[in-house]
Amino acid sequence: MARISLIGAGNIKFHYYELLCIKEEEFNTQIKEIAKVLAESINEIVLLPDNGAPFEVAKRYKEFEGKQVIGTVPYSDTDFGIKHLQPYITAELNGQKVFDEFIDTNNWYKQDLTCCIYGDIILMLGNSLGALGELVYAYYLYKLFIGDKPEVKTIREKIHKEVRAGINFPFTTIVYMPFMKEKLNPEIEAYIKKLKGNIFYVNNSEELKSTIKECLT
Repeated sequence: MARISLIGAGNIKFHYYELLCIKEEEFNTQIKEIAKVLAESINEIVLLPDNGAPFEVAKRYKEFEGKQVIGTVPYSDTDFGIKHLQPYITAELNGQKVFDEFIDTNNWYKQDLTCCIYGDIILMLGNSLGALGELVYAYYLYKLFIGDKPEVKTIREKIHKEVRAGINFPFTTIVYMPFMKEKLNPEIEAYIKKLKGNIFYVNNSEELKSTIKECLT
């Protein structure tokens, strides 16, 4: 069973409409096409229950009868709290809950560091401050899993039993280019490749579909 972690920008209006100059209709079409591919290709998706492109994909994924939507939530956090997440945690679509289950990430610091490693694949839907941080810290933790920093030893299960990064195949990132201004920073890309991580850049939903298929075979 494969699981994909969704990350992207939370401020849809600023990031997609203003920064990337994507029209609202086109954004919604892209979201629909991404969700359809995921529903047909992936057993599970995992994301933070909050405003943004990942949540919009999750809603559409459910419309296309996607199998499982998992939320990562820092339930025990006392510094920032999760009150702002509640409308998304309990969100329903046509009388059906958007989220099927949740992973407790404890606090926001651990949430931000670990949210991507609960998936086999990261699908990057925008290069915001939060998304970039989530991506690079996921690979930093992956670096520790595979022993690339010998003086620091850790195992996935000590972080959480649901951690999936690198178990079924090399930790992989798919960057959805219609939601990006450019490719990843060359230095970040070089570090990912040094860890034998995979990076794919896709230009549309058809390329997304074929890339996911390549990852899973």
